[in-house]
Amino acid sequence: TTSAPATAPPPSASPTAPPTPAPTPPPPALPTGGEFESIDHGTSGLVQLLVDPAGTQYVRLQDLDTSNGPDLFVYLSTNPPDGPEGQFDDDYVNLGRLEGNLGSSNYVIPPGTDLTRYASVVIWCDRFNSAFGAASLT
Repeated sequence: TTSAPATAPPPSASPTAPPTPAPTPPPPALPTGGEFESIDHGTSGLVQLLVDPAGTQYVRLQDLDTSNGPDLFVYLSTNPPDGPEGQFDDDYVNLGRLEGNLGSSNYVIPPGTDLTRYASVVIWCDRFNSAFGAASLT
């Protein structure tokens, strides 16, 4: 029996590495929060800006201690904590009703919010147009 001569496989193209995707730029750094400053009512605690693994951003009020009041909301405001009180509600994002005047809580920042525009987080009484306290975003 004779066997057919072995044939070499056709030459293959030189191996190439798959293209390396461009690195994804890191998300912009979140501003850091600060300590609350009292305005119309004694207010203390910290503000932190957080992001979860899904990319949702939050304002965290840590160890908040302020007076109870009607119609209290948490705002991101373009007005700095030491700015005119009447300007906290001129250009702001309403993050929702204050969940409690004592303790810690989280507030979702609406997607697409440009945090670099905002100078403070403020506890705002809508009924009396009063800032209880504000913390800087730096």
